[in-house]
Amino acid sequence: MSQAAEATLLVRALRREPVERKPVWFMRQAGRSLPEYRELREGAPMLEMCRTPDLCAEVTLQPVRRHGVDAAIFFSDIVTPLEGIGIDVEIQSGVGPVIAEPFRSEADLARLRPLEPDADLPEIAEAIRIVTAELGDTPLIGFAGAPFTLASYLVEGRPSKSQEMARTMLLEEPGLFRNLLERLADIAVASLRSQVEAGVQAVQVFDSWAGSLSEATYREAVLPVSQRLFAEIEDLGVPRIHFAVNAGHLMEAMAEAGSDAMGVDWRTPLSEARRRLGEGVALQGNLDPTVPLAGPEVLERETRNLLADAPERGHVFNLGHGVLPSTDPGMLTELVGLVHEITEKRN
Repeated sequence: MSQAAEATLLVRALRREPVERKPVWFMRQAGRSLPEYRELREGAPMLEMCRTPDLCAEVTLQPVRRHGVDAAIFFSDIVTPLEGIGIDVEIQSGVGPVIAEPFRSEADLARLRPLEPDADLPEIAEAIRIVTAELGDTPLIGFAGAPFTLASYLVEGRPSKSQEMARTMLLEEPGLFRNLLERLADIAVASLRSQVEAGVQAVQVFDSWAGSLSEATYREAVLPVSQRLFAEIEDLGVPRIHFAVNAGHLMEAMAEAGSDAMGVDWRTPLSEARRRLGEGVALQGNLDPTVPLAGPEVLERETRNLLADAPERGHVFNLGHGVLPSTDPGMLTELVGLVHEITEKRN
């Protein structure tokens, strides 16, 4: 990693090192809340954009230019690697990823071949190189879907709030489900390693649907695979973030997977997260995504309250989930400036 990357606010905060102010970025900062994104997206399927380097790079850079955030997150989708290995997946507007032939049996595993990033997704590395050349000292975050969340999409065939089919397979056919998770972990590792080699300076693993599991089930069925995933990217030397929504009951178990930082959704106070997890892991989050919808006075009040509750060291400011599509981009720009102003160290 370059000296410039080592010096970024984001990387130092994720490593729990002293910083001159809190770094800020937003999940889903590149996307539906930005008019420039909507204009670019018109008529272009999501996965096609993800595999068009110039478009992908432009969307990644848009929120950095507009908001002045302290990091970019690469514009892609967690199912992009699945599409890259030949899985028939479509991201349908208003629905999300839809799998043409859901996974239901041992025979379906044959469709889940290893990911070869250079051959399957060469556009990703090209887009990362374009982005990092333009970002200068601003770091780029790469990401991947966690095995359980990807398995949920494959088994359910589409987004599900309860993941009942995936959870049933986990219970009825634990060997099959574990095999599915292991193969998806291999795909995530290959994708993340390729992204880091191309130039990303931190990575986030999204286990969006893990919150549907009990702690006992998570520990037995999911944690060992997630531990292997994080272990197999440790040698890359970049900070690793782990995030799930509505998973406060899994906080300690998910931290045991081995990430450097834990994303915390808005339901759990940061002071409680620090108490439960200790000082050994950085925290990221966790403003309620509806706060920027509520007006400037509410935005300032809630931001000050959150920062007063946040740890001094080892904290990256973010929302507790992704930017809502109806968010006024001006409010996000104001939020970035507000966090910088409040947390900047005065000499």
